Amino acid sequence: MNPNNLTTENLGQAPATGFSFIELFLSAHIVVQLVMIGLVLASVWCWAIVFEKYFAFRRARREADKFEQLFWSGQSLDELYTNLARGQSIAMGALFVAAMREWKRSVEGSTRALGGIQLRVEKVMDVTIAREMERLDRRLLFLATVGATAPFVGLFGTVWGIMTSFQAIAVSKNTNLAVVAPGIAEALFATALGLLAAIPAVIFYNKFSADSARISQRLEAFADEFAAIVSRQIDSGS
Repeated sequence: MNPNNLTTENLGQAPATGFSFIELFLSAHIVVQLVMIGLVLASVWCWAIVFEKYFAFRRARREADKFEQLFWSGQSLDELYTNLARGQSIAMGALFVAAMREWKRSVEGSTRALGGIQLRVEKVMDVTIAREMERLDRRLLFLATVGATAPFVGLFGTVWGIMTSFQAIAVSKNTNLAVVAPGIAEALFATALGLLAAIPAVIFYNKFSADSARISQRLEAFADEFAAIVSRQIDSGS
């Protein structure tokens, strides 16, 4: 018999085994299924945070650019404050409104307290920067947590699935690859889901952390500039 024919015949008789993701999930052990469900939910929530933060940081950058153009355009600060105080400002606009509000309260309250105005304005700006950055950075910790733990959670599901497969092999006393492969595939599917959740979480956490640092630097720089303006106003008024 021709060996080539024998090989062809054997290949033709080999059963085609294909497993969809749903079949892998349904045939997995209950512990592995719970791991998979948890990883899928974590991945979905991560993507929801990604989209929310993408638009939040883009809006913060756009509002900061718009505010800086208005601030350095020569427009009256009182007029700019009046326009911004009517709405709900964010980032740099909120910082300016808070500083101007404290300035007006201090000046209108007591002209003899000019020496402490700058300190109070700086304190208000520090608090406002912390509040704005806390708002922008909210839920970023979840991305970091998923990025750090999801691979290990998936690995736990894989280890559990492989243990279950080995127990089934011991009971059936059959080490044929066709018997072993489905259980191994189910187990490795958990690791794949863990990586699927972790990789985007790490990438976007790093991106948003860099965006947050840049916005924080812009707010700090504007706070220093506004503090200098306040100092000049105090010196000219004393």
